[in-house]
Amino acid sequence: MTSITGRLIKGSMWLSLSRAIVNGLATLSTFVLAWNLTPSDFGVVALGTTMLLIVSTVTELSLTEALIRHKAPDESHFSAAWTLNATRGLLLCLLFAVCAYPASVLFEEPRLTGVMLALGLSMFMGGLINPRRILLQRDLIFWQEFVLSVSQKFTGFIAAVAIAMIYHSYWALVIGTLVTQATNVIVSYLVLPFRPRVTFQHMREFFSFSAWLTAGQIVNTLNWRFDYLLVGKMLGGTALGYYSVGSNLAMMPTREATAPLTQTIYPGFSSISHDPPRLAAAYQRVQALVAAIALPAGIGVAVVADPLVRLALGEKWVPIVFVIQSLASVFALQTLGSLVQPLGMAKGETRLLFIRDTQMLLVRVPIMVIGLLLYGLPGIVIGRVFTGLFNALVNMILVKRFIGVTVLKQLSANVRALASVVVMAAGVTLAARYLGHTADKMMLVQQLALLVTLGGALYCGSSLLLWILMKRPPGPEMEIQKILGKILSKVRPA
Repeated sequence: MTSITGRLIKGSMWLSLSRAIVNGLATLSTFVLAWNLTPSDFGVVALGTTMLLIVSTVTELSLTEALIRHKAPDESHFSAAWTLNATRGLLLCLLFAVCAYPASVLFEEPRLTGVMLALGLSMFMGGLINPRRILLQRDLIFWQEFVLSVSQKFTGFIAAVAIAMIYHSYWALVIGTLVTQATNVIVSYLVLPFRPRVTFQHMREFFSFSAWLTAGQIVNTLNWRFDYLLVGKMLGGTALGYYSVGSNLAMMPTREATAPLTQTIYPGFSSISHDPPRLAAAYQRVQALVAAIALPAGIGVAVVADPLVRLALGEKWVPIVFVIQSLASVFALQTLGSLVQPLGMAKGETRLLFIRDTQMLLVRVPIMVIGLLLYGLPGIVIGRVFTGLFNALVNMILVKRFIGVTVLKQLSANVRALASVVVMAAGVTLAARYLGHTADKMMLVQQLALLVTLGGALYCGSSLLLWILMKRPPGPEMEIQKILGKILSKVRPA
């Protein structure tokens, strides 16, 4: 376990640096675009990207996962994967071109035609990405992933921000996506040279692994994106703009805080999937560490959402405060079982993952529709809170089936993080009420700095105190000590 854990931690260090840069650029981009564009601009692009994601997922072949799991892929496997991806990208580009105008009529949004044509082009470019880059993840090598992630985010950021500040147009969001995709394709061949050839070998081999996984992705995307189409159709572009931006900002702290670890998990689990006790121990260690990071990040943003939105986005975006407060907390709590996906893939249990996704779709869609009809946008958000918590429970039950770790044992591994985040949330909420509301920018900066510092102190202090009182049991505290020790050993002069 030491070898795998060490490689995962080393990979996480590279990815941490990558995500710190990417996260900073993404956050800055969101703030700049929000100041220069309107909620309606975000809404029309959200409609297009939602349809892109649904169509893309429906036709997803899961070739990346198949190549990772393959014991010894050769050049013919990579060429076959490239051929399939390029063919799929071209067909989807043509499909979006055909559907662009009818979709604009359906949603009564003329701007959607151009958005869909451009996003179709981005799908075609995405099909040309170098499939050999998966070797980097498979072999737990991440410095080249750092180059890929940072380069594409930086170019997309420059393009989007420049157009937003000069033209104040929704095209900033679209062109930023196109530039990001083009950079991704070009750099993927620069960091890992590959000359693909057209071949349709290994079709059965690819599809035998990916069939259930692809079906699950289809259902899962419909599950988590159906509400975007519902809001866009029933409530209009402005409401969808609030909803999409709020959801993205709510997801960002949890996603970015845990990405350096979660990106290494699937190849790590795959490498030890033949050893059930080792896999179960590794799962509990990684899951507890992910939750210990995600809980304060997500719930912390939820409790400071009001001053954060007023300061970073302006008064016109205040309606998204409720969205962030509700969803950021749920996204954080879902990490208690969210690692079931890479765990199930590593064990080859893709059929069970598909059944889970289908069950969630059947539960979630009716709740979303009822919530929208009864309470509008707040009803959708409340529906997502309930279904998100239910999904976390289902995932934890599925973990028990995969590796035999009970739900109670999974919760007990996170008890200190859960208790500490309650202390943090209570303390920050009381302090925020004492400070009161203000529209002055400097006062908002001071309030936000004070609340963030207080929250960090309460969470870290509570976690450390509980760990000491419980006689320093194994857990995320020890994992964080090891990570910090490795980082310090890298930067300490010889």
